[in-house]
Amino acid sequence: MTLVLHYAARSDRGLVRSNNQDSVYAGPRLLALADGMGGHAAGEVASKVVIAALAPLDDDEPSDDLLGQLRGAVLAGNGAIAELVANDPDLEGMGTTLTAVLFAGSKLGLVHIGDSRAYLVRGGELTQITHDDTFVQSLIDEGRITEEEAANHPQRSLLLHALTGHEVEPSLAIREARAGDRYLLCSDGLTGPVSTETMAEALRIPDPQQCADRMIELALKGGGPDNVTVIIADVVDVEFGDDAPIVGGAAGNGDEHPQPDSSAARASAVTMPRPQPQRFEPTSPPAERPRKRRWLRSLLVTCGVLIVLAAIALVGRWWVLNQYYIGANRADEVVIYQGVQGSMLGVSLNWQVETSCPADSAQDCTPIKVTDLQEAQRPDVRNGITEVNGLQEAREAMRRLRMTALLPECQQPEAPTPPQQPPQQPPGQPQPPESTPDATPLQTEEQKPGVTCRMVS
Repeated sequence: MTLVLHYAARSDRGLVRSNNQDSVYAGPRLLALADGMGGHAAGEVASKVVIAALAPLDDDEPSDDLLGQLRGAVLAGNGAIAELVANDPDLEGMGTTLTAVLFAGSKLGLVHIGDSRAYLVRGGELTQITHDDTFVQSLIDEGRITEEEAANHPQRSLLLHALTGHEVEPSLAIREARAGDRYLLCSDGLTGPVSTETMAEALRIPDPQQCADRMIELALKGGGPDNVTVIIADVVDVEFGDDAPIVGGAAGNGDEHPQPDSSAARASAVTMPRPQPQRFEPTSPPAERPRKRRWLRSLLVTCGVLIVLAAIALVGRWWVLNQYYIGANRADEVVIYQGVQGSMLGVSLNWQVETSCPADSAQDCTPIKVTDLQEAQRPDVRNGITEVNGLQEAREAMRRLRMTALLPECQQPEAPTPPQQPPQQPPGQPQPPESTPDATPLQTEEQKPGVTCRMVS
């Protein structure tokens, strides 16, 4: 008995995203899917790098240590991400999920990290064989929420583990391969808008390519809120199987094919041509062609990554350097920030560039604190005033705050006038009556610094 894979893969950017950060590879031995994350195309780079690290496994000789091969390739891809971030700090925060299968006859190795998924159809039953590394899945495991509640949880996309260049261990497992098994690997762009029951029905389509096409169509009909990528692979008992690899998504060539008869016609998809069956000769020595193909593929992927990195470095740096907003620093002072609000994996995406007293202001300029502002303006500053276009507009907005939003200065109370001493009369003469100091009139309104007035040093 000779078990081989018949496979198909499809990737689509969806109806909302402007680019596709998923990467996919499907070959005779390797099925791999990565869902990149990180703005300004950084997620696209991360998914490409990891898929490129795994791709050589498709040409390597089968080994008894499938999990060792997978783990080594994943750690190499994660190390490549770390090296890219070290060379360009603007890429900090990029990362990717990964779900991959390495096939070797009657067994296969499975590696997983993140929220992409792998499913198995055996005997007509659909089973999820990976476990989501997400915050909501941890809540489900603890019995704190149900799967129905998780579908609408505000933090359903929060990952607990991903390949970001930091030290991490993926989940690894060995599984038995049987003739008639069908495997589905997919990104969360499918499992989000499409129910498990609907996927199970689509998986009954016999042809892998038609099944993959149907999955993409269902995701787009569900709104296509994210990139969607699927791999369909059948384990069959024949003497020959598919031999040409499929590379798609961010790792592919970007060809676009609109989908007919559905909303998918409004989006583009990356679809590689169906491979032609090739006869395997397991007893013959390795041919030279796979080695050349591996070398050429690695070279092309490396060149593509370098080109994308150069574009990211230029476009990303330009965009971030042109973002400004007004906010409050840790000293509660009103300042101008460059960058965007928030952080990514603990790394701040902004930095203070100017206080409320710029370098060319008068020497007696007093920095503005949030408590110096009227109550109505304080929430705007604490939340960040982002409706500014460049540094000059940010300075103008700061000037308007100083002119129109400051509390009046607190007035210092006048010192009381000391009582005058009456002149001393000679002994025997009556003393004049003691004078009573004039009463200090009460203030008409009590001053409360930070509420009705501001302190000025």
